[in-house]
Amino acid sequence: MEDIDVRLKMLILAAMMVAFLAGCRREDIREFTVEMPSLTEADKQKVVDAFTIRSPGRPPRVCEGIFTDSFKFDFDKKTLTMKYDSMKIAQTNIRMLIQGKGVEVHFPSNTTGVAGYLDVKPKSVEE
Repeated sequence: MEDIDVRLKMLILAAMMVAFLAGCRREDIREFTVEMPSLTEADKQKVVDAFTIRSPGRPPRVCEGIFTDSFKFDFDKKTLTMKYDSMKIAQTNIRMLIQGKGVEVHFPSNTTGVAGYLDVKPKSVEE
């Protein structure tokens, strides 16, 4: 009888672990569009280079969480639409990498109070 109780407890524990691990969030793919008022063909390459990591003795690789194959440059509207994994990189880091290459970029304003935007002060600061 004790063997059955132990087996049942182990089965319940295993089921709980499977349910717990299935609920873990591993990725959160998001798409957003940013304005680049002076977007040129040269800026396009600078943006791609902003997300390329180069290390001596190693082949270049893309920053984790950035999907360069999703980049859609619209030269008429002066925008870039891209996808990224918010569990690996934040919009603020994306902005800093692009601006670090000398490309002016305007990110969407934060109207939700969600972290990751530089242009909104927390309510505690405004009071």
